[in-house]
Amino acid sequence: MVEFFKKKVANSKDDILSGLTVSLALVPEAVAFAFVAGVDPLVGLYAAFMIGLITSVFGGRPGMISGATGALAVVMVSLVKDGNQMGLDMIEPIQNMGLNYLFATVVLAGVLQFLAGIFKFGKFVRLIPHPVMMGFVNGLAIVIFMSQLGMFTQKIDGESVWLMGSALYTMLGLVVLTMGIMYLLPKITTKVPAALAAILTVSAIAIFGGLDVSTVGSFIRDGGGAGLKGGLPTFQSQLFTMVPLNFETIKFILPYASIIAAIGLIESLMTLNLLDEITETRGNGNRECMAQGAANIVTGFFGGMGGCAMIGQSLINVKSGGRGRLSGVIAALTLLAFILFASPLIEQVPIAALVGVMFMVVIGTFAWATFGIMNKIPRTDAFVIILVTGLTVMFDLAIAVLAGVIVSALVFAWQDAKRIRARKSYKDDGTKVYEIWGPLFFGSITTFSSKFDVHEDPQSIEIDFIESRVADHSGIEAISNLVDKYENAGKSIKLKHLSDDCITLLQRADPRFSAVIIRDIDDPRYYVVTDNMKIE
Repeated sequence: MVEFFKKKVANSKDDILSGLTVSLALVPEAVAFAFVAGVDPLVGLYAAFMIGLITSVFGGRPGMISGATGALAVVMVSLVKDGNQMGLDMIEPIQNMGLNYLFATVVLAGVLQFLAGIFKFGKFVRLIPHPVMMGFVNGLAIVIFMSQLGMFTQKIDGESVWLMGSALYTMLGLVVLTMGIMYLLPKITTKVPAALAAILTVSAIAIFGGLDVSTVGSFIRDGGGAGLKGGLPTFQSQLFTMVPLNFETIKFILPYASIIAAIGLIESLMTLNLLDEITETRGNGNRECMAQGAANIVTGFFGGMGGCAMIGQSLINVKSGGRGRLSGVIAALTLLAFILFASPLIEQVPIAALVGVMFMVVIGTFAWATFGIMNKIPRTDAFVIILVTGLTVMFDLAIAVLAGVIVSALVFAWQDAKRIRARKSYKDDGTKVYEIWGPLFFGSITTFSSKFDVHEDPQSIEIDFIESRVADHSGIEAISNLVDKYENAGKSIKLKHLSDDCITLLQRADPRFSAVIIRDIDDPRYYVVTDNMKIE
């Protein structure tokens, strides 16, 4: 019992410290994504707080961090822009109408995600092949790295230019120092999260050393924001008055809501799957879908831009020791405390410290083993890894994963289509027997049909499916067409060892199959095969 409480206390300490670390990393990310979407920084910060809190408590993966993300922010850019234009085109023009449409869209996306959880669509993440996962993490690592390069710029006359001279060297020095602390500290002690120690150390050096570096506060002001300070999220009552609930509104926001819901779920479930592998535990995809949906519904009504799981912050959390729900709750509540009470302090944190942390996340995220296995795995798998990586960088996660899954499925179908075989033999009475091996489905029906010589075969034919499995309607249709060909040629045909579901479908399609199918089979192999199929 004493050991149990000691373990709980230790886990709580790790969760609290890792939550504090994550909250610091959430601030510039949420602000940056708000700028990308074209909305006020507080809209991104409120989303990070509300989504992070709700998913931490009710989500399907303890330790996973959710908030405003770049993948969704990119979709929201055109939504806000088009919404503003619709507001100006109204009979009584309304300024900044795009923000209200954004909130309504986030609510609808949340509803779609919640329904996905209700109907248990989360289980389909298991169908994502490993090459797609490797391409996903590699692409995401590159995207995170590229997003941090923008921090090496400064605003001059309203334009972003690359840092040069002493400003660049100072920035690089602090970034390298942050990374060095994160690399070396775990070798000395693991009692303090390395990321938190690095941020605090670099912040102290910059503040007390009087270094002229970019900070969280200057980053917000350069982007057009007034600062970090704000109040509690408030209920957006204008949604019911300013956004007309009619067909035109649904027609406008539904495509955006569908894309946001899909990208959010894919990124969340992929992150959940990745954390499952790291922690060697198993999360609940359907529960995560419902939690993400509920979180987006709430954040939409309370002035947030919506969001999903954040792989970078999730990895920071897990690798800092945060494995429980408490870490996410602490991160969300600390972020809110920053907004309400500690904005002057947080605004002094150097951007270089946070960039260093994210660079270490990039190093930890990228699957470096990819380079060692590319010449050892099938070429199709290597192609899928490169394809998903490239599409993640060029477009977005949803397109990349969808394309990777489709290519992997087509490759699998093509390879299976080539495996169907037919061994031919004759019985003593002259009956010709075709013994079929391999799956019979849409990809293999052409090869299957080519195995039979209807005109040259004898009068009596028997087709044995004991080593074959009819997988879809295309296979059943191929069997039906084959029976028709033999019967039209005036020949007798019998089918043996068909599965029960295939027999049912054939008889439902045409009762005459009752006379063609042999069901009374005295064959020990058949019962072994069917018993194994039922066990699986």
